[in-house]
Amino acid sequence: MAEPKTKYDRQLRIWGEQGQTALEKASICLLNCGPTGSETLKNLVLGGIGSITVVDGSKVELGDLGNNFMVDESSVGQSKAKCVCAFLQELNDAVKAKFIEEYPEALIETNPSFFSQFTLVVATQLVEDSMMKLDRICREANVMLIFARSYGLTGLVRISTKEHTIVESKPDHFLDDLRLNNPWPELRRFAETIDLDVSDPVAHKHIPYVVILVRMAQEWAKSHGGALPSTREEKKEFKDLLKARKIALDEDNYKEAIEASFKVFAPRGISSDLQQIINDTCAEVDTNSSDFWIMVAALKEFIKNEGGSEAPLEGSIPDMTSSTEHYVNLQNIYLAKAEADFLAIEQRVRNILKKIGRDPSSISKATIKSFCKNARKLKVCRYRLVEDEFNSPILSEFQKYITDEDYSVAVGFYILLRAVDRFAANYNSFPGQFDGAMDEDISRLKTTAVSLLSDFGCNGSTITEDLINEMCRFGASELHAVAAFIGGIASQEVIKLITRQFVPMSGTFIFNGIDHKSRHDKTLSKAMEVQLSCTYLWFNSIQLFTGTGIAL
Repeated sequence: MAEPKTKYDRQLRIWGEQGQTALEKASICLLNCGPTGSETLKNLVLGGIGSITVVDGSKVELGDLGNNFMVDESSVGQSKAKCVCAFLQELNDAVKAKFIEEYPEALIETNPSFFSQFTLVVATQLVEDSMMKLDRICREANVMLIFARSYGLTGLVRISTKEHTIVESKPDHFLDDLRLNNPWPELRRFAETIDLDVSDPVAHKHIPYVVILVRMAQEWAKSHGGALPSTREEKKEFKDLLKARKIALDEDNYKEAIEASFKVFAPRGISSDLQQIINDTCAEVDTNSSDFWIMVAALKEFIKNEGGSEAPLEGSIPDMTSSTEHYVNLQNIYLAKAEADFLAIEQRVRNILKKIGRDPSSISKATIKSFCKNARKLKVCRYRLVEDEFNSPILSEFQKYITDEDYSVAVGFYILLRAVDRFAANYNSFPGQFDGAMDEDISRLKTTAVSLLSDFGCNGSTITEDLINEMCRFGASELHAVAAFIGGIASQEVIKLITRQFVPMSGTFIFNGIDHKSRHDKTLSKAMEVQLSCTYLWFNSIQLFTGTGIAL
């Protein structure tokens, strides 16, 4: 068997050994192993998830051979959970796999404590009532939950957990932590030792742009009452001063300084996102607080004291045109400051742990160091109960987006995915599921959808006839292409949640396979990004200090 470092080499480059270890310790439960569930679990098994439990009470039928690659002709008539589990085990023999031949709905009703043994539950193809019950069960057991569903040419993915904290959010774009607008004494002193007016042209073109900007920012502040450039005119003037310092056309260091001058213009101190996190009530810690919030409490103290209103320094510097001597000295100055900040926060963490009656060494140095390095990029996601989303949507947001041309089809699918569940509860079948009743089902589904919109306070709002007709034509089928896509999205979110890296999607994800409209939100991280033909709707969550979304 291949060594883990070789076997998972490519993904280790994305989430590292720490992320892979988290995956290998995780225990996943899959409810319903049709194509959507099978495709979700396939991706996780190939990724090296620790253990899987497949729950499904159905038998393999001939129709399953057309949309589920995890069964074959020899599987017909056998337990679907058993067959899918066996096929998945073949993909990665390092994963512990077992199955339970029982319908998920029955398990939810009769044995809710069953779910407490898992790290995360992936619930596929559940109807509204079962979703609400399972959500409450998982919340009480502190088990993460992801709903995934494919339905004809549409589908959804929805995360539900009380709170998800992320240290390694790994944003696509983030400003270097160079403190050019607020240099600490050692950096300022180093910059002052370098002569910007040196006559040697070789020495002049090898002054690091960090030094150039620190010195020029100081000069500007002295003549502007301590303020840095803020208006468009001032920023242009500052860049002109940089250009005037050049003594040759080929001075790349001054070109870099001009290109990086925006870093001088950035506001000092911490971002509003981080400010809201350290002001959160959870930062008032006690013995039951998580390690994350204990470190946030230490960070809050640090910012008020040693940090001088700044977060701990990350300590890395980018490549730049420089002499080797200057670059190494600059690197050491940044590393020394980052280490000093880390030691200050570590001491505060130890003091807080002791104060609340916990072992002062219970949070490792490596954990605190990672927290310090990523302190400016912390994220906290909190999700509403599914029941709250279904029963108490935020009407102003919903009404806004149902009339928005860019979102109306996705909102229509969201309404219809809920309407088909009400339809099934009333008529014991999904619309279009049986031949001969299409016209009647279309009429009934329209009535159900209008009733649902009325419950939302959207009297007078309608869903297009074409969309209702299409929903009936789907007949609750799971198309393999759609199921594979939804499964890919769901498994991606599972990995984000388990590794606690990257920011998980903040709301209900609706896939529109008819129009193939593409909308990309920053909650999908670059390192794990797929080019999606889809529309995102942010219905369910309160994503602290990061989200742009529809919260319903």
